[in-house]
Amino acid sequence: MTTPQNQSFTTQIVHADRLGGAEQGAIHQPIHTSVQYGYEKVEDLIAVFQGTAKGGFNYARQGTPTTAALEAKITKMERGHGTIVFSTGMAGICAVFLTLLKAGDHLVASQFVFGNTNSVLGTLADLGVEVTTVDVTDAANVAAALRPNTRMVFVETIANPGTQIPDLEGIGALCQQRGVLYVVDNTVASPYLFRAATVGAGLVVNSLTKSIGGLGDALGGAITDTGLYDWSRYPNIFAAYRKGDAKGWGLQQLRKKGLRDMGGTLSSHAAHQLALGAETLALRMDRTSATALALAQWLEAHPAIARVHYPMLPSHPQHAFAKKHLKAGSWLLSFELRNPDQCLPVCNRLQLPIKATGLADTRTLIIPVAHTIFWEAGPAVRATMGIADSMIRLSVGLEEAEDLLADFEQALAGA
Repeated sequence: MTTPQNQSFTTQIVHADRLGGAEQGAIHQPIHTSVQYGYEKVEDLIAVFQGTAKGGFNYARQGTPTTAALEAKITKMERGHGTIVFSTGMAGICAVFLTLLKAGDHLVASQFVFGNTNSVLGTLADLGVEVTTVDVTDAANVAAALRPNTRMVFVETIANPGTQIPDLEGIGALCQQRGVLYVVDNTVASPYLFRAATVGAGLVVNSLTKSIGGLGDALGGAITDTGLYDWSRYPNIFAAYRKGDAKGWGLQQLRKKGLRDMGGTLSSHAAHQLALGAETLALRMDRTSATALALAQWLEAHPAIARVHYPMLPSHPQHAFAKKHLKAGSWLLSFELRNPDQCLPVCNRLQLPIKATGLADTRTLIIPVAHTIFWEAGPAVRATMGIADSMIRLSVGLEEAEDLLADFEQALAGA
């Protein structure tokens, strides 16, 4: 029995395990701890190894029934062709880059990316992959950067921490025209606020630790194939995986190389926790987006604040993109103080936000950006990313909006 596609987002997700055939009538998929999976006939095991079987497991490094249930749930969210889950979001991103690109290839990436992703771009350059970073808020910049050896364009739906939004639709049309793989990191927005397939993305990245899991209790990542990219056109698919329907070639290579070879495997225990968190995704995103907007509006009017970065503010440079593509603005909010010397004192005076790295917890998290997560990048790189020395990043949680506003009022009183 399958869930009708015309049912709403949350209805499909909360019933996905039960209607997907969980054992003994369970409403949640159980946690499968087995590493090995045996078969009556060795031919059946061979079919799983060679990818000709429909389903089946051989060794838990490439997945378990529990991770498969989570993959199915995320595929429903993205309305995609298939999904692979990983131990972390960064494991998923590295799998995309390291299994699909090779020395001599060219990657065009947003210059506004997560600090660890920026670090990986440097590693790719060391390995012989040419990397060009551009301002992706204008598709013309991407077009100017494309070369004959360009294999992939990589962007974040809402950039962390500056909240820049790419010309998602324009880049998608460009990639489709040129036959380039379009990869969108949708972690901040989540598939509830934005579906990357609507702008032509071939692969969608989600850090499950963040929006989808949302409880700060499990790490995980996911790569979803939207089914929109023609993998028969991609030159880097290994000969062994060029069998059967070309729609499965990309995921086959990602699973074999990213999980089997690189070992970026999500445990069944973490998969179970993330699957439970996913059931409240829409509720959390609606609540945190509404609170973040209220806080952004209040901060923008405060005399101690120089600038607020939030997509649903009319002052945001890509506000029109946000209104067109996003259901809401999400939980990510950054702001800059007029007096940079007050950056750390303001953080310390706040009582509710937890001074910690991480995003999309149920509790509000706060961190001074230049001093921590982008310290390694250096001043020059931070300048190209629009990261001021006084920038403070917030991941807005589930607290009551009036409580957060009162806390910020007292913390900024001395700024």
